[in-house]
Amino acid sequence: MTFQVYDTTLRDGAQREGLSYSVVDKLAVARLLDDLGVGFIEGGWPGAVPKDTEFFRRARTELELRHAVLVAFGATRKAGLAVEDDPQVRGLLDARTPAVALVAKADLRHVERALRTTAEENLAMIRDTVAYLVAQGRRVFVDGEHTFDGFRHDPGYTAAVAQAALAAGAERFVLCDTNGGMLPSQVTATIADLVERTGIAPERLGMHAQNDTACAVANTIAAVEAGVRHVQGTANGYGERPGNADIFAIVANLQLKLGMPVLPEGCLAQMVRVSHAIAEIANIAPDTHQAYVGAAAFAHKAGLHASAIKVDPLLYNHVDPAVVGNDMRILVTEMAGRASIELKSRELGLDLAGHPDALSSVTARVKELEAGGWSFEAADASFELLVRSELPDAAPARPFALESYRVLVEHREDGAVVSEATVKIRVRGERVIATAEGNGPVNALDEALRVGLARHYPELREFELADYKVRILEGSHGTGAVTRVLVETAGAGGRDWTTVGVHPNVVEASWHALVDALTYGLDRARVQGGAPA
Repeated sequence: MTFQVYDTTLRDGAQREGLSYSVVDKLAVARLLDDLGVGFIEGGWPGAVPKDTEFFRRARTELELRHAVLVAFGATRKAGLAVEDDPQVRGLLDARTPAVALVAKADLRHVERALRTTAEENLAMIRDTVAYLVAQGRRVFVDGEHTFDGFRHDPGYTAAVAQAALAAGAERFVLCDTNGGMLPSQVTATIADLVERTGIAPERLGMHAQNDTACAVANTIAAVEAGVRHVQGTANGYGERPGNADIFAIVANLQLKLGMPVLPEGCLAQMVRVSHAIAEIANIAPDTHQAYVGAAAFAHKAGLHASAIKVDPLLYNHVDPAVVGNDMRILVTEMAGRASIELKSRELGLDLAGHPDALSSVTARVKELEAGGWSFEAADASFELLVRSELPDAAPARPFALESYRVLVEHREDGAVVSEATVKIRVRGERVIATAEGNGPVNALDEALRVGLARHYPELREFELADYKVRILEGSHGTGAVTRVLVETAGAGGRDWTTVGVHPNVVEASWHALVDALTYGLDRARVQGGAPA
């Protein structure tokens, strides 16, 4: 059977404490996961979570997936209710995804104590729901919640759950280490016992591991070595409690260590870019020491390591960093990531390979900016502007020149807080002064800038500030800390772009991001004769 890489960042990964995706965020993450080449993207629980329902509705027209199949997640029918009358099951159908994932109780204790129903009714719930959805033309995966703990308690019943799901037409039965308490040897033993008891082919099984023992990736690899051919994980290991198995480490280990080509050709090199971009969208600092994709994953200090690396880099690297889109670094003399910049530029339709001087200049500039806290991983628009500024005949047209801006915040006696901004700019030879109010200093600044540019650039009416994220950079503290701002702008036709700004003053950081946002949007509208793409 075909090996399946199944990502659940947008559902299980979103349960991480402090993480909250907007619908726009979810669409952006789905596109990034598709770039990685995963086979399935679990988008959420339609009908149960309004945001997820909206995501699936928008995905039908706004997501053009090249590699992945979109999956809606839900549960089996409720006890005592006909499957066709269950509104949650109806919500799965209304999502109109080609595939559906169902969570089912695989531990008899949970059936009796949590669901408060009988062992036989739980099996009927599984059979009925799977058969109904298959009859409606859906591919169905069944996640056996608490499979391993359930198998320890009553192996016969857990085995019956797996058999019921597959007999009813499920494509795979996924073994879930829901409490995250297993070790690799226990995973291997459980799979062998289950296969022997039931006669189920191991390739019809899947693995979903939580990371409570810090063994989620190892448990997943152990399951594959035991014959499983469906693996689940989340970007950067996001998830509840300590998290889930990291999808990046899983696929890299399978492909590079076990020789299993589980991703489409060329997709493995997207790992670092996708990992960091998703971290920025989640507003979580990338883990610098994360395997394969962390900035320190292939970093070496001067001395013995550096001497050996001069002879052969693989003497101290377990794989070539470039195959996952990373760079080796000597910490005392950092090596520039030319290959990554060239690859990303090519993706944006810009040829730096034919302009070595520009490539060197962009690489140096990115390195300089990133040392100051800038990050372009989730800010493609700012990165594109930077690259184009170094290319002959491709520099973006700057819509205005700043003379000055001023922002006032007034706290009135009645408790009302009003922000007012004034910008003085030069637009096409004309000096313009514009003032506007907003619900905060950044909103007021954005409004004032739009007022000043509106007569010359009516396209601005199509632009909307869709999201705004602020992060205090690592290593800086207090009210004087350096901040990084990400601004997401929505244009006509549902197109979005993200820009970045960094400065000790949060308003100035926001100004940089706002200027890039308008510059990018107006330039793309000019080039294409319509809405930015």
